[in-house]
Amino acid sequence: MAHPALHLYVLAILLLALSFMATSPSPSTSTHNCRGLKCLHFTLYQQEAINKTVYLIVKGVTGPDVSPSASPFGSMFVNHDLLTISPNSSSKVVGVAEGVSITSSLDGLTNVVMEKITLELKHYKGSVSVIGTAHNIKVIDLPVVGGTGDFMFVQGYIKPSLVTFENPNILYKIEFHLYWPSYVANHFSHSTDRSSTLNVV
Repeated sequence: MAHPALHLYVLAILLLALSFMATSPSPSTSTHNCRGLKCLHFTLYQQEAINKTVYLIVKGVTGPDVSPSASPFGSMFVNHDLLTISPNSSSKVVGVAEGVSITSSLDGLTNVVMEKITLELKHYKGSVSVIGTAHNIKVIDLPVVGGTGDFMFVQGYIKPSLVTFENPNILYKIEFHLYWPSYVANHFSHSTDRSSTLNVV
């Protein structure tokens, strides 16, 4: 028969584990520290189709040893892609990504990206502007440099990552991390919620 102290020890460990489970954030909850700023974090999916929503406008010059995932140097692509709330292309559309991408490295893997992302979410409507350098293989943050509507004066970044590429369809996961400077946060009616993970449905 086990010693009574052992039962108490096991019970204490079990209660401690349950308390950690109760206080651990769920996967859909934002755990970012916004340092007192109004902030918003959410994820959407960019649905892209070659020669349907994205087009090669200028074909660049192929450099030495270009990999299959590369574009010729100087290539320019223009896109008009739908943003959905899930990876399924028939899920609810809540935005449009319109932009230009120019291959800027000789290996064909780096691109200068300029994008206007128009969003119609549950409590937020407007657009965010993105300018930065993207990589065809690596996940790189792209800075948000401003916005319109409810996203006026917004800052932050988006994190695009490739989910699937089944020619001609390409699916990207776009994580949004948006922050408003303290001097404009009180301007918006949503400013009472200092930190939130958005339910876009």
